[in-house]
Parts: sequence; C-alpha cells; structure tokens
Amino acid sequence: MNFKLVFKLAGKTLLVAAACMVLPLLVTLLYREDPMPFLSAMGITALAGLLLSLLRADTRFNSREGFFSAGLIWLLVGFFGALPFQFSGYFPSFVDCLFESISGFTTTGASILTAVELLPKGILFWRSFIHWLGGMGILVLTIALLPSLGARTLHVMKAESPGPIISKLVPKSSQSSKILYGIYLVLTVLVILALRAAGMDWFDSVTHAFATAGTGGFSTRNLSVGAYQSPAVEIVLGIAMLLFSVNFALYFLILCGKWRQALKSDELRFFASVVGGSVLLIACNIQSMYGSFLTSLRHAFFQVSSIISTTGFSSVDFDLWPEFSRALLVILMFCGACAGSTGGGVKCSRVLLLFKCIGREIRQILHPRSVNVVRLDGRVVDEKILHTVMIFLGSYMLITFGATLLVALDNFSFGTTFTAVVACIGNIGPGLELVGPMGNFSIFSPLTKLVLSLCMIVGRLEVFPILVLFSKNAWQRV
Repeated sequence: MNFKLVFKLAGKTLLVAAACMVLPLLVTLLYREDPMPFLSAMGITALAGLLLSLLRADTRFNSREGFFSAGLIWLLVGFFGALPFQFSGYFPSFVDCLFESISGFTTTGASILTAVELLPKGILFWRSFIHWLGGMGILVLTIALLPSLGARTLHVMKAESPGPIISKLVPKSSQSSKILYGIYLVLTVLVILALRAAGMDWFDSVTHAFATAGTGGFSTRNLSVGAYQSPAVEIVLGIAMLLFSVNFALYFLILCGKWRQALKSDELRFFASVVGGSVLLIACNIQSMYGSFLTSLRHAFFQVSSIISTTGFSSVDFDLWPEFSRALLVILMFCGACAGSTGGGVKCSRVLLLFKCIGREIRQILHPRSVNVVRLDGRVVDEKILHTVMIFLGSYMLITFGATLLVALDNFSFGTTFTAVVACIGNIGPGLELVGPMGNFSIFSPLTKLVLSLCMIVGRLEVFPILVLFSKNAWQRV
C-alpha cells in the first residue's frame, strides 16, 4: 500500500473541501450572521489538508490504493465537514454533527434536527451544499480541479462512482470529471430557475436545487416540500429528481447527438417502467385518502420520484398511507436510481442483471445443453461483472441485516429499526414510523448514530471501499 500517496490525495481533497466552505461563509456574511463557525472550520481543514498534501510520494497507484483512498477520504471529509455544525452551537453533540455531515455528503438526508427553521442561513446553506458536493463525488471534484495523478485517477473514480459498469467518457479521467460536473452544474442551474419560477424565493430555490441535484433531501423547512403546499413546486422537484436519477453517461451521449443509443438503454427503460408502474399502483391505493385521482396521482408521483431517486423529500406524511403503498416504497428504497447517477440504493442496473441471471438459470434448467448469456444494451455482460454484482447484492443484504441487529439494541419497533437502516444504507433519508417523513433520527443513541453513519458511507461508496479499510491485507506494504 502506497500510504504516502493515499494521504497526499486525502490532503488535496481536504484543501478542496476547505475552499468549498467559502461559499457558505459568503452567505453567512450576506445575512449578517456570525462567520466564526466557517472561519474556524476552514482554518482547521485547510491546515490538515496542507500538511498531508506536502508529503512526498511516488506515483504508484493501483486499484487497491484507489479503493483505500475512497473509503478513508470519505471518512475524513465527513469528520471535517462536521466542524461548522460543531462551532455553530446548534447541535447537541459532536456525534450529532458527524451524523448530519455524513448524511449530507453521502446525500442521505437523514437528520437529527427537530427544528430546522431555527438554524442560521449559513448553516442551512452548508447542509444543502454538501449534498451537491457529495452527489457527483467529492473525489471526482478533486480530480477535476487537481488532476495531478493523471490517468491513474481512474481507480479512484471506479471506487467512488456508483454502478457495476464504470468507464471513462473520454480518454483522460480529469476530462471525464469536468464533463460530469459541467452537466451537473447546468442541470442544477435549470432547477434553481424552475423553482424560482414556481414561487420559491432565491435562497430556498438554491438550497432545494442543491439537495435535488445531489438526491439528498435536506430541506430548509420542518415539513419539507409539504410546507409550500404548491403543486408547481412538487411537479418541478418530482421531474428534477428523476432527471438526476438517470445515468449521466446518457446525457453525454445526447450531447454527442446519439439520442437513439441513449434511449435504447435497458436500464433507463427498466427505471421508467418501475416509476410508471409504482405511481399508478400507489395512486389507485391512496385515492380514498385524497378524493381526487389527480391529487392522488400528484402525491404518488412526487413520493415515488423522491424514494426511487433516494432524495427523501416529502410532500405528505406517506407513513399514513395504506400498508400496500408503504411496502412498495420500501421496495423502491432497495431498488434505487440508475448506475452513474447521483442516486443511491442497489441501482436499477443490478436489479435488472439479477432478473436476467434468474431468467438464464431457468432456461439452463429447461435446456441443459444450451448456451445462455446475459445481455445488457445488446452487449454480452462479462461473467466477472455478473459475479461482482452477485457478491455486492449478498454483501449489501448481510450488512443491512447486521446493522439492523445493532440498531435493534435501542429497542424501537422493527419498522423503525429496519427502515432506519435501509434508509441510511440506501442514502434515502426518511424511513417509516419514528423515522418517517415527520420524524427524525435524534431518538437513537450515540452508538446507533455512528452505526448508521457508517451505513451511509457504505451505501454511498457501494460497500467495497469501506470493506477494504477493514482488510488486513490492505494495510500491508508491498
């Protein structure tokens, strides 16, 4: 393990994180609030980053360093990102600050706050802004701004980028990062303008656009999007959440004029089918609660978009919906968004590959001598990728069950305990019952909050980079 290069990359990432605190600092000054929380946090983060980035290291960098770097850096960024919360004085303990920070960077949106609207504007802005930073990936941003590791940064992008099939858009990783962030920035600006046109003020438009782009879900209101009571806002956010749930590589194909190739994506079609079917089923199931089918359809569309994109906004208290609708939403929590998007969950591509593998196994049983392959987008999927997908799904479920046992020590109901873990490892935010859209995570013990925080990072980095940190072989020098 090339530890010096890993720590050097960590230092550069912390310098980028410190620079990102300038924006909320300006918001703090604009609203004439105390700037010391951000000045102190910037100073400490920049100092730590500078000391680590000055390390001299050779350029030997492979997949082991890439995965190790991703796991370690996300833990560090979560820690230093919690400093503004700690220095603000609005959080009960540093564990709560750490939980809120990791929830923000991993775009989970689970919160321990019971009165969001009492926070200063600067802190509210930071909560949403770290969603935006974490959505595309803090390491992808570092590579785009500081491409000093050259082509070797592909190992880092593989470790941080969501989905089972990762490839560069263009030959250089730094160029791929810039293209991704360019698309990300343009879509974010469009959402800001659309929310402003829908009636939100500029501050709420920006913060909610950041939370939507990162599929995070932190709102500036205690009642989330439901506080606005605006169908226009719900429709804008519902469409935007789905747009950010799509693989960004498809947007690159569209920009290159390859519309047909983008629209033929098997994962995109599967994702659209799941969204459409879920909306119709839930709308029919909750119609008796709202009288009008159009109103039921609107709420069903918003909540399905929010849950499958793993954003976590709420327009109504869906925990009061019939059991069928609640169960379907939990299934969507596992499914998640598309690979290569800012969304979380297992990812539609993996679910689709699982179904295709089941179909192949059935055909193999019926016709033992036949040769069956799994295809995605018309191409044969390598057996190694299928093996990795199955290992991921098994690891994901084992971690979910193990974390559920640990959280169960707090002695809450199974619905609260299980959906809290599912919501955190899937980077969704709200669960059901006490951690539903009208609840929060302040009820849990400090140990449970740390367990759930680790689940968030495990879900955001898709298991393996964090497992690498706990591997004895990863710490051995070669």
